[in-house]
Amino acid sequence: MEPMFANSRWSDVPSHGPFGRDIQKALSASERDDGYTGRQAHSKRDRSMVDPTNHAVEVYPPDIVTRRTVAWDGMAAEIVQATRPEKIEFRFLAPLHLLALYDQGMRSDGETFVDGLPRSKLRDVRRKLTFVPAGHVYHDEWQEPRVLTRVLYLYFDPARMPTHHETNVVPATLAARLFFEDATLSDTALKLKRLIERAGANSSPYLEALGIVLAHELIRLNAGPPRIEVPTRGGLAAWQQRVITTYIEEHLAEQISLTTLAGLVSLSPYHFCRAFRQSFGTPPHRYHSSHRIERAKTLLVESASSVTEIGLAVGFRETSSFTTAFRKATGQTPTAHRRSLANIPQGKQKSIAPL
Repeated sequence: MEPMFANSRWSDVPSHGPFGRDIQKALSASERDDGYTGRQAHSKRDRSMVDPTNHAVEVYPPDIVTRRTVAWDGMAAEIVQATRPEKIEFRFLAPLHLLALYDQGMRSDGETFVDGLPRSKLRDVRRKLTFVPAGHVYHDEWQEPRVLTRVLYLYFDPARMPTHHETNVVPATLAARLFFEDATLSDTALKLKRLIERAGANSSPYLEALGIVLAHELIRLNAGPPRIEVPTRGGLAAWQQRVITTYIEEHLAEQISLTTLAGLVSLSPYHFCRAFRQSFGTPPHRYHSSHRIERAKTLLVESASSVTEIGLAVGFRETSSFTTAFRKATGQTPTAHRRSLANIPQGKQKSIAPL
């Protein structure tokens, strides 16, 4: 698979939108993305890959929203926030896939239309998702909002979407969907939204990983039954390792099921466990536990919080279980480890909040 993201760009943009205001002219039926990945379709028509930064959802009137954007090669994301409770309209038509997450949205009037689907007048669209395949029309007609609308729009170049060989699922057409729910897509999109809001200088690797997860989840959503295949001899692919390790770090204090991790990289739990051990030399649960302990060791040095608080911060509900796990991993209790490093300058210590 070609790299989907590179050289991420952060920007706060004028209200008219980050990718220009012209909506590309309607595509004919033969020009629409007609396949599972878009890559093969583009290749057959000898079309070059599309730059997502040249297209965006149109908003009317444009001066009642703010837009915050981050973009990579092959993908762009933006948060559109209404600033006044006035009638508002959204339109989109481009050679890109669009995924919309309505973070905040309730309306007293208005309807939404996506090519090929019945119109919807759903009033409460909070946490609903909409997927618009490349070349399809998306139109939110003159909404009368009851609250200030906030939407996360994610744009995908069809030519950069993963293939069925990379996702381990049976190919299927990317179908339009209006106001649906999917916990994995929503959770991942919301994490990406929070990173955009923070605009951290060191967030690019995590943004890239989240973008990869979103692309693969879109394929999974539209795919047939998973194809159970033995992983390659080298274990997990580089992108799979990146997705898994990032997810574990983000959920360090939580219980993470093997099924959840396997689903992130579209493998069966059995084959995922074998591939993970081959890549990292240890089972997933042991990797998770060891990283909890490593995080706890860092906090014991850098934080003035109590052993109990640190244990809670890395996912141990009881101090006794934290002490047992820490002693097993290091040969010392947390308190003894802290005392052995008592020469760390106190000025560098600070209290922590649970992860």
